[in-house]
Amino acid sequence: MTENKAVKKMIGNVFNDIADAMQTGQFGKKARIGLTTLGSEHGVETLIQGAEMAAQMCSDYEVILIGPKNDTKFQTIEVNEEEMMHKTMEKLLEDGTIDACVTMHYNFPIGVATVGKVFTPGKGKEMYLATTTGTTSTHRVESMVKNALRGIIVAKACGIENPSVGILNLDGSRQVERALKELNSNGYPINFQESMRSDGGCVMRGNDLLAGTPDVMVQDTLSGNIFMKVFSSFTTGGEYESMGYGYGPGIGDGYDKTVLILSRASGTPVVANAIKYAADLIKGNIKEVAKREFDLARAAGGEAILKSLIKGTQKAACDERDKEVTAPPHEVVTGSISGIDIMDLEDAVTALWKKGIYAESGMGCTGPVVMVSEAKLQRAIQELKEAKFVAQEADPC
Repeated sequence: MTENKAVKKMIGNVFNDIADAMQTGQFGKKARIGLTTLGSEHGVETLIQGAEMAAQMCSDYEVILIGPKNDTKFQTIEVNEEEMMHKTMEKLLEDGTIDACVTMHYNFPIGVATVGKVFTPGKGKEMYLATTTGTTSTHRVESMVKNALRGIIVAKACGIENPSVGILNLDGSRQVERALKELNSNGYPINFQESMRSDGGCVMRGNDLLAGTPDVMVQDTLSGNIFMKVFSSFTTGGEYESMGYGYGPGIGDGYDKTVLILSRASGTPVVANAIKYAADLIKGNIKEVAKREFDLARAAGGEAILKSLIKGTQKAACDERDKEVTAPPHEVVTGSISGIDIMDLEDAVTALWKKGIYAESGMGCTGPVVMVSEAKLQRAIQELKEAKFVAQEADPC
């Protein structure tokens, strides 16, 4: 009888493993989540403790550390410098050693932004903030429309089949509402959430933000970044983020890395939750979900709707500028320059192209950045100073 029970249990475990493997597409292996351990304001130990807490929370994933040597049980890829740490992280993602990585102070290209996940204080509900770092566009309304799609993608990958969407009442929110409703009427289904306030509507009030009325709250990235910090650390005075899942994965059309962001102020519980968040995304096939949703939005006329948001003279000027200036030959860009206004970012890149310096726009944790090769960094800074894109005292970031 005991043997029969053991056999039944073994068979049950096998079927569970098969079901999980069919869902994740990863037969016979756990999700492998990287965690970089340099750069925290609270030290390496805080991050390692987060990894240990995450390992205790669930056995469905394996944590691999990227950073200094340590005495833990975790496999560690030894790195002792932040820039090399991120290069190592990217290589491990590219060769499949890890499926996703949790890191901090990482610059995404324009078009990629992160979807954070918080516990709302009003009702303790989980809510996705779209978005919290990076930027999807230098045009505010266009970026918020794109942010909505990224929030939907992440919520679906985490198991919410038909996530409800609300648009926070900020500048441009009514234009965002019109664009999203047009996308919805064209065949891309969006489940608009009604505000908890008596006048309803899908434009959310501050009350909805606190209560977590929608599954996905849409706002511009800089506002989302502030909300993440407040939700994560309002009980600690701000210096230690103790609640939530971190700033989330960078999502972009065609972007194929699963990189989740922490703040340098993130504490042990947030680190642990971020690792679990990463594992949930891998289990939910985030890359496949993203491709499917972007394709569906395109089929519903998403690109035309976005173009219509950028008014005539501004768009025409951008198009004319793009025709006149050709990018220099591509270079590896690891040097970054901060202090540039988001509205001037693309013009700053073009100004460097005109001087023969290859540059790309990006968004770091502290705001917009222009990225150039290390060899041309000082020259690029000087050119941007002379063109008045940055202050005279600007330095590399």
